[in-house]
Amino acid sequence: MGGHWVPNESPSIVQLFHAIIDAPLYHLVVEGLLLIWVFWLIFRKSYNPKDKAPLTEKEEDDLIEEWQPEPLVPRNSPSFDPDHPALNPRIIQSKIGKYMVVKGRKCLNVSTHDYLCLNEEPSVEDASVKSLEQFGVGSCGPRAFYGTAGHVHVFFEERLAKFLSCQEACLYSYGFSTIASAIPSYSKRDDVIFADAGVNFAIQKGLVASRSEIRYFRHNDMDHLLELLLEQQRLDEKNPKEAKVTRRFLVVEGIYMNTGDLCRLPRIVELRRQFKVRLLVDESISFGTLGKTGRGIFEHYGIPNSEADLITGTLEYALSSVGGFCVGTSFIVDNQRISGHGKSSSGYCFSAALPPLLAAGALAALEYIESSRGIAAIERLRRNCLLAQVEWGDVPGMELVGDAVSPVKHLQFKDRSENLKDDSRALQKMVERAEEMGVALTSACYVEDEDVCMPPPSIRLVVSSALDDGDIRRVADVLRRSAPRPGR
Repeated sequence: MGGHWVPNESPSIVQLFHAIIDAPLYHLVVEGLLLIWVFWLIFRKSYNPKDKAPLTEKEEDDLIEEWQPEPLVPRNSPSFDPDHPALNPRIIQSKIGKYMVVKGRKCLNVSTHDYLCLNEEPSVEDASVKSLEQFGVGSCGPRAFYGTAGHVHVFFEERLAKFLSCQEACLYSYGFSTIASAIPSYSKRDDVIFADAGVNFAIQKGLVASRSEIRYFRHNDMDHLLELLLEQQRLDEKNPKEAKVTRRFLVVEGIYMNTGDLCRLPRIVELRRQFKVRLLVDESISFGTLGKTGRGIFEHYGIPNSEADLITGTLEYALSSVGGFCVGTSFIVDNQRISGHGKSSSGYCFSAALPPLLAAGALAALEYIESSRGIAAIERLRRNCLLAQVEWGDVPGMELVGDAVSPVKHLQFKDRSENLKDDSRALQKMVERAEEMGVALTSACYVEDEDVCMPPPSIRLVVSSALDDGDIRRVADVLRRSAPRPGR
């Protein structure tokens, strides 16, 4: 073999020795270093965090003092805006009512949704305190699992259903989740939903969660809605088998949050009957504000509530509490309580129940609305809305959007700039100037990347029954004095 190794033959010690001698020097060096590194890994002492000497209290204090957190948005980032409201918080230092203290300054409040000023009503506060003393701060579970405080939750649902002339009602723990959960509890993947393009963000999230086919019609445009319904009718005639299993829904708001407009309910009811669609109406703003007794958009137009398949609303506006509600027939409401088959309402079945103290406060607020004092407050609110429509609409360079009887109105620029962010900044400056003059305003905020139909920048104005004629005229004067000059 002449000292050479042949494959499949075990090498001898002599052959290995000759192989090492014949190997290049760099090869021996590399092999040697690798061998040393392996031995070092095997025999080195393992790291033990306990062996590390503890820091003294002074060293800890020095490290904490020296530490500087990195900003979530670097100042040199293109998206950094030093005037963003999140970087300039407005601290409210008092209870919210007709007046509130903002950054140490007492301001007239025309920015929060307390239409009847029940946040300052003693009977509402007393009812909440009594419930707090009896039940504590929460019911510690969903309604179907130890979360129902019988004579509070159930009694309030019965009173609410009776007040709105419906068979049953159910309570939710949060206003946003009410309509966002109610829609997908009925409408499913193969269904079709016709919705106003101006609906609020909570409704939009409910539409997305339903996974149904969504068809938006132009805001309050009944002709466009009719066009879409006729188009759907033609599709159903072409495929009658599929049409039998496809349900059609129509979703609107009593008063639209983003515009302050009233929905065209009489025409909507006509189309509902003609095309046999299921009607869902969100009365978050119209409940407690429209109609002679505050029963909402249906009472305002003299239409029975039975024309709607489902009515939803929030307890957070007219009733000055927290939570939401759905009312309708027993079949419709019970469907939200079913915890199975993918038909239940997630916001009802899987969320902790509305705290009893909030339900008790809302019940007391409902009793107030039903009283003579409440009816007088609703009438006073309606008169204030009409006066505000005249006074607040007289601001140079700006226009007031919203129905005359709506407590929510939007003040916008007549001539909008190409860059909406410039308008938003100008309006925010207007809010700050008004605050210096003793009036609390707020800019309307939207989720820019997700809103279906982004409204133009505006200042959202809210009318309450606590305002008098002098207050409304004072707000009008402040709006005119704080409005941006031409050219902004």
